[in-house]
Formats: sequence, structure tokens, C-alpha cells
Amino acid sequence: MFQLDDKFLEEIGLNSLPEEQKKPFLQHIYDELELRVGTKLSDGMTDEQLEEFESIIDRNDDVIVAWLEKNVPDYYNDVVFMQLQTSSGLDVNDPNLRADYAATKWLEVNRSDYRQVVAAVLQELKVEVIANKNVILGDNQA
Repeated sequence: MFQLDDKFLEEIGLNSLPEEQKKPFLQHIYDELELRVGTKLSDGMTDEQLEEFESIIDRNDDVIVAWLEKNVPDYYNDVVFMQLQTSSGLDVNDPNLRADYAATKWLEVNRSDYRQVVAAVLQELKVEVIANKNVILGDNQA
């Protein structure tokens, strides 16, 4: 969907950020994106949905297995699962792979607009960073 990397830094005008600051800055952007997306996605969800998704995110394997059995019993044959498995290199029975897949699928089922939410929030963050790039870089680099 998107990558927080040197190309991203170039897009927002921060490619001249000192090398030792790039990784921490990108991690900060990721953390902020995760927080804002989570907040937006939780709007309108029931307490039960929030608890279920939290259990999936927290990698509660009992909840994950039960949810998959109920909602995607043949998930091993889902293209998304196969792509995740290929890209991660994890064994098809790895609980981490199952958790990542379940989180993705849960969002598809319960918040089908999640990709649009991520894109919109990322765009908002880009605008904020661009507006503050001189401060981020420091006056001597602006």
C-alpha cells in the first residue's frame, strides 16, 4: 500500500534529513499513523468489535483461530494469505502469519474502508510534515 522509506522522505521534502535521524523519524511517522488510523477506524465500532480486534492485534491465538474458523475457514487458499506467506517467508502454520492475516481480513470484513482511511490519514500527515519541514530540518538546512 505505502512504504515509509527514503522515497517517502523525498516526497515530503526531508531527503536531506541527517542519516542518523531518518530511521527514528520514519518510526515516529509510523507510530503516529498507527495511532491516528486506529482512532479513526474505531469510530462507530461496537465494544465487542473493538475487543475482538484488540485480541487479534494482541495475537491471542485462540481468538484468531476461532474468528478464522467462523469467517474464513479456508483461509489457507485465500490469495491474500498466500501473498502474506510468500512475502514474509513464514511457515503457513506460523501463528504470526495467521495473526497478520486475521487482522487484515478482520478489517476487510468490519471496516471495508480501512485502506481509504490509511491513505487519507497518511495524506494528512504528509501535509503537516511539509508545513513544518523547515522546523524539522532546522533553520540552517532549510
